[in-house]
Amino acid sequence: MTFEKYDDMVFVFDHPLIQHKVSLLRDKNTDTKEFRELVSEIAMLMTYEVTRDMPLKEIELETPIGIARTKVLSGKKMGIVPILRAGLGMVDGMLRLMPMIKVGHIGLYRDHETLEPVEYYCKLPEDASDREMVLLDPMLATGGSASAAISFLKQRDITQIKLMCLIAAPEGIRKVRSVHPDVQIFCACVDQGLNSDAYIVPGLGDAGDRLFGTK
Repeated sequence: MTFEKYDDMVFVFDHPLIQHKVSLLRDKNTDTKEFRELVSEIAMLMTYEVTRDMPLKEIELETPIGIARTKVLSGKKMGIVPILRAGLGMVDGMLRLMPMIKVGHIGLYRDHETLEPVEYYCKLPEDASDREMVLLDPMLATGGSASAAISFLKQRDITQIKLMCLIAAPEGIRKVRSVHPDVQIFCACVDQGLNSDAYIVPGLGDAGDRLFGTK
């Protein structure tokens, strides 16, 4: 699988399967069932590159034919944290490849007066600070919620964090990069920008509503 570097910390996937499935996601005629399946499949495909730098160790084992020296995962374990609610759609795709990883959840809302993100829910594995955590959010629009979620994770002594999203706006990338220059961002694609309502253009609409059949 290949990707393009938006900059040294931002990776944009150009794999044909991912681009094909993102196109189907964008289609306003894609129904809820297919939309959920596509989000899960894209997340699963992106997992290959998001986990590329996981450390390995060499072991010796016996095959039906003889002794083999081979490699298994070692070092820090991984966890995933979907931002409620749309991030939930990406969880199953990652779990298909890595059923052993632990899953936390974080929920945010925007205060109507201060316009700042407020954490209303956070449940993480007890050993979250010992894990590399991948934050999941399908749409990186303004970057406000993602930046706040990363800050909340860092406040809990989590130091290794990656952000994984399906579609990003340049504004959102710049926001996260300015606040958290140490966090790698993985995107299936980067769109042209935001409209006056802070929706990604052309985007795919509201990912949460399309995942769960709400309006």
